[in-house]
Amino acid sequence: MEKREKFASRLGFLLISAGCAIGIGNVWRFPYITGKYGGAAFVLIYLVFLVILGLPIMTMEFAVGRASQKSCAKSFHVLEPKGTKWHWNAWLGMAGNYLLMMFYTTVAGWMLAYIFKMLRGDFVGASAEAVNAQFGSMLANAGPQIAWMIAAVLLGFGVCSLGLQNGVEKITKVMMVCLLFLMLALVVRAVTLPGAVEGLKFYLVPDFGRLVQQGVGNVVYAAMGQAFFTLSLGIGAMTIFGSYIGKERTLLTESINITLLDTFVAIMAGLIIFPACFAFGINPGEGPGLVFVTLPNIFGGMAGGRIWGALFFVFMSFAAMSTLIAVFENIVSFGMDLWGWTRKKAVGVNIAAVIVLSLPCVLGFNLLSGFQPLGAGTNILDLEDFIVSNNLLPLGSLVYLLFCTMRCGWGWESFTKEANEGRGVKYPKWVRVYVSYILPLIVLFIFVMGYKDKFFSA
Repeated sequence: MEKREKFASRLGFLLISAGCAIGIGNVWRFPYITGKYGGAAFVLIYLVFLVILGLPIMTMEFAVGRASQKSCAKSFHVLEPKGTKWHWNAWLGMAGNYLLMMFYTTVAGWMLAYIFKMLRGDFVGASAEAVNAQFGSMLANAGPQIAWMIAAVLLGFGVCSLGLQNGVEKITKVMMVCLLFLMLALVVRAVTLPGAVEGLKFYLVPDFGRLVQQGVGNVVYAAMGQAFFTLSLGIGAMTIFGSYIGKERTLLTESINITLLDTFVAIMAGLIIFPACFAFGINPGEGPGLVFVTLPNIFGGMAGGRIWGALFFVFMSFAAMSTLIAVFENIVSFGMDLWGWTRKKAVGVNIAAVIVLSLPCVLGFNLLSGFQPLGAGTNILDLEDFIVSNNLLPLGSLVYLLFCTMRCGWGWESFTKEANEGRGVKYPKWVRVYVSYILPLIVLFIFVMGYKDKFFSA
């Protein structure tokens, strides 16, 4: 039995866990959802839900990992009372990690491709229609997309093959620090554009009239969903990092730090995107096309736009790759925990598996575009995202909640003993009723509403 690897430093743990949470959700989904639901008022509601939804569940995932010293493949086996079946959740968690990578690798490939498109000057002086057509033609060509997807997979697993400290920790640290500096440079550029002030007002000054216009219920539900999904909770993505940390600090302290970092990046992404959209008279609620269609339009018309655009997509690629590396590390650890594989073997097997599993998503935009699983205009990426975001994340989170609070699970006493070990903020006793009875109902509500939105909304 190999001795469990550990992080070399606490900073490494914080940046990698934050890197797992900081992904395309922050820098792609957050700005356009904020744009759609009216700006600053939405951001305020989102922050409230981040604290009451995200923090308790993240701490539970970390506690299960640290107490069991295993990934989600084996953590429930170690902690569950004899004769119970909590370990069945391992399959849900593992499926979630693979499914997430089945479409995330494709989007990470797009980010890498766009760095080169920007540097080549593909968007300089191009009309809005031409920029849109470029994205469409990239999706229509399977070959180059597959090549970029494979590049993302090889980069991510290449880092994992170097080991936890020498690969995952060292490289993610550098990447995250670069990501933060790149963001600051892009923010300074965006807020100094002529006309950027209107964008800043939209983003930072709450207008509750706009909130009522969108429907308060819709805005609250959207904020709840974004707060929940941004931290990738429920599929054991955080359990693995819990298993790599020492007991010097309480887990709520660590969860607060990671949530703050995650939120900082999301809010900074808005400071780049909204001033730029308003400066160029573009609607910031454009939806998923915001990053690949709207922003290249902006950079194409900006002085030095080639360089700023390339830097923006380097930053986006770092955000995507930090999640890829974190989830790949989890996937590698499944093989090591379940079958005692060496790291090398686990990496080799999974490179092949993830490339094959990622093909349907790429082909869903071209060869398999006739397959529209969730209705007209949908594709395989939408289906995979729906299974992960609307099913595995909420149901997995529910399992962690019940496991850490119920007597027939690991139980409240065992959970709080583990969570409160070390210096820092303790898990308060008074939240027991909330996390045992109210929070599971909120998670169930998010789950049910996800189905209502997808299949029953007008």
